[in-house]
Amino acid sequence: MENMTFTETREATLGFDQGLKKQIDVESVSGGEKTNPAWTSEISNENFSLALKRSLDHYGLFSAVGRYQLDVQMLDVDQPLFGLDMTVTTRVRYSLTDMESNRVVIDEIVSAPYTATVGEAFLGAERLRKANEGSGKKSIQFLLERLAELKIESVSLSE
Repeated sequence: MENMTFTETREATLGFDQGLKKQIDVESVSGGEKTNPAWTSEISNENFSLALKRSLDHYGLFSAVGRYQLDVQMLDVDQPLFGLDMTVTTRVRYSLTDMESNRVVIDEIVSAPYTATVGEAFLGAERLRKANEGSGKKSIQFLLERLAELKIESVSLSE
């Protein structure tokens, strides 16, 4: 979970609108799978939700009772069975709703590939775990970059 948390870009670089500060609640994360130790590494709903909340909190956006509700659905986690370099691609749908107006602000599907090389981890299971985490982190990064594009106005929302 910690390796999926995105905290690398400074807030000033992303430049979030003040109207989003402490206003995003992660309502639900679905579609993930728990890792089966006897099989392959996966991304669980719980770990992705925690990584997402920590990432939002790092930038001052998370609130358990915010104006904006974020629903997350993991549509697909495409993983290789074996290989030297392992690329995992997650497809995640992010839906952000303004609960005051019941307006959907963001409804996008993000495809985020990440390749873990044999140089990062010699063991295949470890490479797959790193590729899963990297793909999840890139997906969260995309969401944060998209949130930074939003401009909140007192009455309406614009991009």
